[in-house]
Amino acid sequence: MPIARLISAFVVVFATAAAAGPVEDGFAAYARGDFARAVELWRPYAENGDARAQNFMGDLYFEGQGVKQDFRQALFWFKLAAGKGSAAARYNLGVAAEQGRGLPASAAQATAYYKQAAEAGGVPAMLALARLARASEPPDHETALRWTQKAADKGDPQAEDELGTLYRLGKGVEPDLAKAREWYRKAGEQGYAPAENNLGMMYRLGAGGPPDYERAFGWLHRAADHGVATAKFNIGAMYALGLGASKDLVEAYVWYSGAMATGDERLRGEAQKSMTILKSQMKPDEIAQAERRLAH
Repeated sequence: MPIARLISAFVVVFATAAAAGPVEDGFAAYARGDFARAVELWRPYAENGDARAQNFMGDLYFEGQGVKQDFRQALFWFKLAAGKGSAAARYNLGVAAEQGRGLPASAAQATAYYKQAAEAGGVPAMLALARLARASEPPDHETALRWTQKAADKGDPQAEDELGTLYRLGKGVEPDLAKAREWYRKAGEQGYAPAENNLGMMYRLGAGGPPDYERAFGWLHRAADHGVATAKFNIGAMYALGLGASKDLVEAYVWYSGAMATGDERLRGEAQKSMTILKSQMKPDEIAQAERRLAH
């Protein structure tokens, strides 16, 4: 399973260390933020043809970590690793082509690199191809479905969550809420926070099966614990409506407040509107109690 790290809206992928050794020691140094040590450990192996080390070196140059940022050097190392069959390096070349880092931006070139990586089994590349298919004009939902399914079949939780959404919305496939719920469950059981929220709402709404407020609360709380602001809003709404628990305006106030701390402007606006309505239903002492809760 590749190890992924976000770079803006993209991911640069590393191959998993297979056994202890200097290359793996370099990854451990990288993981703790000691990039200079990672360079020191990886460079000799990269120069001697180790594809994993070459891909790692490419990432360090891509990000300017432990070395001066240099996209051409990054591409040099990525291409060496890609030539040895590294799916991660081919994916990283796709990222560079899509972003226009070190070479002219080209969606066609990015797609070609992503396809090479996906055909070699690279899950992030499969998801990238699905994303590009959805964003095409007009959207190519069938292609997006095909690549998302391939990634989900490998057990990737993000892909499982995205596949659940495709079944829920009927994008590239006939709507099937039962299948949507099942794919969300698979992703949620791996701790993928967006799927935990989505599954919670499927249980709350009775989508794809009977409503189950206890399970809805359980999954939404898991998502909220993982920092999903939408889940906090959804929990607040359940308390405000008395779904699965006694109606509790103080609890709703606390959860709506948590949702308003999000950077998502749309969600923040919805939470603020819901809070305004909620306050109109609350007594002054209830508001004071909720504020005391938040202060602690």
